[in-house]
Amino acid sequence: MEALTLDELTMAVKGDYTAIRRVTRLDALGEKVFPPTYEGGEYAEEQRQVRNEKGAVQTVETVLLDSVQSQANRLELALLRAYRGGRLKMPMLVVDFATDGSDATLAEVGPITALEAPHRMCDAIFRDATYRDAPYKDQPFRATGPGEKLNSAKATAATSVFELCPTALIFGFWDSAGPRGGLGAKVQRALVSEIVGYQASKDGKRPASRIDPLQIENNVEIYAKQGGGWTFDPTQARTDPAGQAVTLRPSEINHGNVTPSLRHEDKATKKSVLNHGGVTLAYAEQQTVLSLAALRRLRFPVNKATRVEIDLAARTVLAALGLAAICFLDEDGYDLRSRCLLDGKPGVSQFVGRGATRDFELEADAAADLVAKAAAKAKGVGLPWPEEALVLQPSPDLSHLVVESRRRSMAAAAGG
Repeated sequence: MEALTLDELTMAVKGDYTAIRRVTRLDALGEKVFPPTYEGGEYAEEQRQVRNEKGAVQTVETVLLDSVQSQANRLELALLRAYRGGRLKMPMLVVDFATDGSDATLAEVGPITALEAPHRMCDAIFRDATYRDAPYKDQPFRATGPGEKLNSAKATAATSVFELCPTALIFGFWDSAGPRGGLGAKVQRALVSEIVGYQASKDGKRPASRIDPLQIENNVEIYAKQGGGWTFDPTQARTDPAGQAVTLRPSEINHGNVTPSLRHEDKATKKSVLNHGGVTLAYAEQQTVLSLAALRRLRFPVNKATRVEIDLAARTVLAALGLAAICFLDEDGYDLRSRCLLDGKPGVSQFVGRGATRDFELEADAAADLVAKAAAKAKGVGLPWPEEALVLQPSPDLSHLVVESRRRSMAAAAGG
């Protein structure tokens, strides 16, 4: 099996294949794993039909271990780590909340990139940011300059997105926070990945307990203190609307033992429910698909003219960037959350199209090299590919909103 070359990737993007697919078989490191929980404390379980080793179709119980959205976030963060580590060069959109460091709260927030924002370059964080440097200093990002070009972006005119946030063309976006609101541009995901556990058994039980080394009991009366905290002095106590001192139990300020139990009180229903007990699996699979057909729907006009070679060059860059995300995520491993650690040898990458497949090899540094070579070709035909980040600053109102929100949250926590 040979390593993938840029020429081979270009031909695949041009139309030789429909997609790039990889299936990775994973095993749980530990007898049980804990899937994510959703509204109502439920696991995402369903029955799926799979083919066994003999090719026969059978129905098995499955549970979702990492959703498409979660995998997309992990892939983006893998790219961000490679970018910050100097292993990958690409356009990057940033809002730097730290600015001059004079505000401790904003300095703590620091820089936020389009790879971290939930809606990528269309997020309200960028909408409510301003340019930091000339010639557009202090102007709203979406009102002028490069940001204004995003207002007319769409699948058939994606050059501005390619210039500012090319990963949005891989992971998808909806410009609902832009000037057109719900009518803003939409581009589907081209890279989709999820991790599913197969032959899942969910009858696990999980005890909850805590032993307090101080052996504090709940039979001591204390008071909620004015301004936050607690006190023994009733004259310093916070009062309720009737003017009575608000009393607390030690367990309400996180002191004392927690009796071993298999149940807890659901905060929404106030009913006693079983603790989530995890699941046992026969195996798990990560299925990853990069749709070359989706990339072929994108157009990249330069100087208002669309040319076949320009479109192909941009799509090839995006395909290489998607492959780089997959490879860099491999280096991070599969520690999905507490007590959900998986491991397995990365599956074979293959081109898929018209019922045929062709395997190829690719590792992270080679994928980054493909991105660099594809980007150089794209720049050669006139496409913008800035490798220096475009750094914005939060507007004064956004800065005030962040600071005030955090101040009130801290005050509420102290008061509680």
